[in-house]
Amino acid sequence: MNVVTATPIGGRSYKWLVLFNVMLTTFMAVLDSTVVNTGLPVIMGTLGASMNSAEWILTGYMLSMATILPAAGWLSDRFGYKRIFIFSLTVFTVGSFMCGNSTAIGELVFWRIFQGIGGGLLMPVGMAVVTTVFPVEQRGMALGFWAIASAASVSFGPLIGGYLVDNLNWNYIFFVNIPIGIFSIIYTMIVQQEYKTGMRQKFDIPGFITSAVFLPVFLYGLSEVTSSTNTKGWSSPLVLGCMWVAVVSFVLFLYTELTVKHPMINLKIFKDHNFSLANLIVFIFGIGMFGSTFLIPLYMQDSLGYSAYQTGLFFLPVGFLQAVASPLAGNASRWVNPKVVIVLGLFLLCTSFYMNYSFSFLTDKWYIMISLYLRGVGLGILYPPLLNVSLRQISNQQMAQASSVTNIVRQIGGSFGVAMFSHLLSQRQTYHTERYHEAIAYTGETYSNVVDGLSRFFSSSGGLGHTESVSYAKQYILEHVDMEAYISGINDVFFVAFVTTLLAVIPMLFLKTKRK
Repeated sequence: MNVVTATPIGGRSYKWLVLFNVMLTTFMAVLDSTVVNTGLPVIMGTLGASMNSAEWILTGYMLSMATILPAAGWLSDRFGYKRIFIFSLTVFTVGSFMCGNSTAIGELVFWRIFQGIGGGLLMPVGMAVVTTVFPVEQRGMALGFWAIASAASVSFGPLIGGYLVDNLNWNYIFFVNIPIGIFSIIYTMIVQQEYKTGMRQKFDIPGFITSAVFLPVFLYGLSEVTSSTNTKGWSSPLVLGCMWVAVVSFVLFLYTELTVKHPMINLKIFKDHNFSLANLIVFIFGIGMFGSTFLIPLYMQDSLGYSAYQTGLFFLPVGFLQAVASPLAGNASRWVNPKVVIVLGLFLLCTSFYMNYSFSFLTDKWYIMISLYLRGVGLGILYPPLLNVSLRQISNQQMAQASSVTNIVRQIGGSFGVAMFSHLLSQRQTYHTERYHEAIAYTGETYSNVVDGLSRFFSSSGGLGHTESVSYAKQYILEHVDMEAYISGINDVFFVAFVTTLLAVIPMLFLKTKRK
């Protein structure tokens, strides 16, 4: 085993060979989330699971990822990046095989939790490996290529999931990971060199316990805000209890990490000006971007009548655009001030959200596609230079911890955004429904004329009697009002996403950057 120094390792071709492997595993890890979302209804029907039970297929994976993320840095420093990368690939691949062979909902949830341990390590360790093998001046470009893998999985995930579920079986949404995982394990063993920071510090047990309580409990509380069994939203005793436990454990975590001799996550890393501000931007960006991602599929399927596969086709070019924009933006930040590139990405994202603010049941598909394309380019432009600025002054010895922190912040921001926007959508839909019903004069002449016109149409086209036609006409009006209220609620949430993302400009202005 070769223990190397803090300088980039390997020859000219080595770093690209490693980057290819990390991109492949990133694609696999992110793809697994998107294809599971597509196959969830079929899994529920096959295994006879209720929605409350099926939610744990997603929640269990998320919670186990959150639990292991803080330990990724220590494990990589202690045992070596290559060993932990192989370990995470092995756990993820075995978990995928067992998930695909599950015959009961409880069994599937258990193996999803197991699989999440591998997935939780893959992303931060992979990012740390990329930033270790590339010199500082090329990290932006490398991270741009790394972002291609995530973009591709976003594009192909819904399509692959829909195809596998429709033409084969839901089990194959997990089996698809197995050949990729086996190939990557062998590839890593042969190609990748070992890298260790040389640190021999003890494992921070109090820090791990407090973080293992804080992150899962916090994310579980957020997921329960919009649970089908929770009718009280944020005021639910379970949600409030989770938030209080999360706050207490977070305070204990901060105290532990600031007082122990060898903390699991060295919080002094936040003394780096750019790292702190960039993570604040990642958190704000995560709320707006990942928190609103679920809205467009809901709008297209529930309001416009598109199928899941058709909706996936809309997202296909988004990943390609992001894949093209990411390395270009990462490379451009070498020649121009990265702030310019980051602001451009934020501007495109905000423009996309503002376009979504004017959705209606008559919105043309090209309008939706343009907004999605702007989002894909904006995401590709924003993320690589932001990561590069964030990690520029971080030493290789701290890279694994820094990568773990960034992934944790992004996941918390996205989870918070999903919970907040889901609850907001429900509230705004109720608000608009009441307002629209108040605006309709059900005893007025206009309403009567509309009912008469619709009833005559139903009677002539469907051969219905007068009474039944009138009933259908009134029901049609109520359904149309509810649909308008639903779309208006989605529009309100997109406006909040627009404002939230725009706020990220404030900390961005204080980043210390300069043209190389």
